[in-house]
Amino acid sequence: MRKTITERFIEYVKINTTPDSGNPTSPSSDCQKEFAKFLVNELIELGLKDAFVDANGYVTATLESNSDKNVPVMGLLAHMDTAPNYSGIGINPKIVERYEGGDIILNKELNIILSPREFPEILNYVNQDIITTDGRTLLGADDKAGIVEIMEAVAYLLEHPELEHGKIRIAFTPDEEIGRGAELLDIAQFGADFGFTVDGGLLGGIDYENFNAANCKVRVIGRDIHTGSAKGKMVNSISIANELDRMLTTFERPEYTELEEGFYHLASINGNVEKTEMSYLLRDHCREKFEQKKNTLLESGKYLEKKYPGAKVEVEIKDMYFNMKERVEPYMTIIEMAKDTMKEMGIVPKETPIRGGTDGARLSFRGLPCPNLFTGGLFAHGKYECISVQALETTAEYLAKLMVHICREYGKK
Repeated sequence: MRKTITERFIEYVKINTTPDSGNPTSPSSDCQKEFAKFLVNELIELGLKDAFVDANGYVTATLESNSDKNVPVMGLLAHMDTAPNYSGIGINPKIVERYEGGDIILNKELNIILSPREFPEILNYVNQDIITTDGRTLLGADDKAGIVEIMEAVAYLLEHPELEHGKIRIAFTPDEEIGRGAELLDIAQFGADFGFTVDGGLLGGIDYENFNAANCKVRVIGRDIHTGSAKGKMVNSISIANELDRMLTTFERPEYTELEEGFYHLASINGNVEKTEMSYLLRDHCREKFEQKKNTLLESGKYLEKKYPGAKVEVEIKDMYFNMKERVEPYMTIIEMAKDTMKEMGIVPKETPIRGGTDGARLSFRGLPCPNLFTGGLFAHGKYECISVQALETTAEYLAKLMVHICREYGKK
């Protein structure tokens, strides 16, 4: 008897898969490598005999077509790693049965409460069985929910050969949370004509527009000297760094923006009089505004160097990913099919610009159109992360029906 989706999910989230951004290898952590091997065995047990993990930690497998229709090859992808800001060790999921709509005490000892007053989206789970954390770690539904939903959908289709579907390629990727998830996937070997990442939020979410993204390192070099004789000689790098941050528009920060509004995010600052280092995230859906943000930081650095003789302001900007919309729009047929399948199930499609990025964005620019689908999870990357059992089940059912729907619709062409 195969595992239920809930059993599989709880088993998977207890396995540590935290990435290591300081390690340039792929995967960046040994725990991901071990999880990849584990998933290969799980896929083989389901019946996908070609499942394997490559040298870079990418797991791939094939659900072969059972149709004689000319159907394009579809990819389903999810990532194995969890957010690096929380340890993936010691995850202890709890199940709140038939949630009634009030506060959920995650940890009485630490007074950590998941309340609809602060997190109103939790009310979408009323009368459902919610899987939460114990208030000490993240849960890991981002994106182990996507993994188990894909596996459950595949298992269902294997058990129901009367349901016609095309060839499906599956990939579980490492290091998505540190921006590397799609870098080393062999797209030619993967062989899909289009794909979907399963890495979203509430039911109905379908995303094909995301941020243009860059990371920026700023290094301010000053001059330290005894404060008693500092006049005309000291150059305080901390003060200059603070001034640079104040030169950026206050209301273009994450805490003041929503929808398609971009931002500058000062993610870290560390320094002393002699040297201060800052780390920024630059994000915008509009490519023109994105380039303006990069230019503003560069020009601010040059201005401060002129204003404070003796100071050096180094600004290093690295593009991370771009808005996939331009690469997905020529393939809107697959978006419409995804939405039609939702409507057949009574799920209301929600097209919302992603205030972030996905493996799908990188893959789309590498030639594999790859919009993003919901998992049903909420509040990722922290101790309030949760998902309902019913959301896991509904998403898996949706993925199976989507594969059947695509086969049926392409068969009409």
